[in-house]
Amino acid sequence: MTLKQLENLVEIDQDFTDDAYGTYYDKRTIEQLLHYGLIILDKPPGPTSHETVAWTKRILKLPKIGHSGTLDPQVSGVLPLGLGDATKALGVLLLGPKEYHALGRVHSLPSKEKMAEIIEMFQGEIFQKPPQRSAVVRQTRTRSIYEFEVLQQKERLLLTRILCEAGTYIRKLYYDMGEVLGPGATMIELRRTRVDQFRETDGLVTLHELANAFALWEETKDATKLMSMIQPVEHAFSEIKSVVIRDSAVDAMCHGAQLAIPGVLKISPNLKKGDLVGVYTQKGEAVALAESTMSEEQIRDATKGYAFETKRIIMAPNTYPKKWRTKPTPKE
Repeated sequence: MTLKQLENLVEIDQDFTDDAYGTYYDKRTIEQLLHYGLIILDKPPGPTSHETVAWTKRILKLPKIGHSGTLDPQVSGVLPLGLGDATKALGVLLLGPKEYHALGRVHSLPSKEKMAEIIEMFQGEIFQKPPQRSAVVRQTRTRSIYEFEVLQQKERLLLTRILCEAGTYIRKLYYDMGEVLGPGATMIELRRTRVDQFRETDGLVTLHELANAFALWEETKDATKLMSMIQPVEHAFSEIKSVVIRDSAVDAMCHGAQLAIPGVLKISPNLKKGDLVGVYTQKGEAVALAESTMSEEQIRDATKGYAFETKRIIMAPNTYPKKWRTKPTPKE
């Protein structure tokens, strides 16, 4: 959620927000960000994703950090980390594409025409069986390769860029290419350069930079550098549609209530039934992930009913005051 996103929403109703509760998403303190923020880490080759998270916990002295999308030990690149309650938001990143730059070797020297034919063959929807050393059941499944190109070729060495669906095994992709070629192919090195909207070119944070920035904050109380490395959790939802709700509806949602029409203030244009949305306060804070049960037109015309089905609560309960009523217990 950004201020620009808020401005582009369709207004259903108006209300005011009480500044005594919550915090504008882009005005959080460093203490708040450390328990409700995102770090887009540049994972080094060598450690597992789990080890990388463990090191980050020790650096930031936090008990809870999670990652989105496991990288094999020797793979480097974009690894989004959720700090504290921000781990609840990481699942949405698995819905978006991943981009990799892979260096591999083909065991024969095909012509440029043959190589172009092979690359074309492995674009679109492909069948793929996970490798033996994988954390998932080894069943053949389909994955989509959105873009696949050879950036450089030096004899039998290939540098390729692959934009693909989450869960695609690039090492297996090279192996399958080699099977089609005949003599085989092997992936040598792999780097992830994009996870959904988070790209390598936007600037990644290394473990050393993070450790230095945290130490500077602890020693001098200067949080400038550390704050530049932690993003609001709302940035994870920037590729999905949005809903803004009344302050009075926030705590009810945080306690499990479904979002009804009277609680809705703004929605994304062209909202369709079944769309995944981020639910926000008027201050731009993420409250939950939900699925729309109505279209934009239906929401604008309706006066009652449930408009969204909650999928995941992000905000902690009692952040906003309770302004909802429970049904009285019938007397015996």
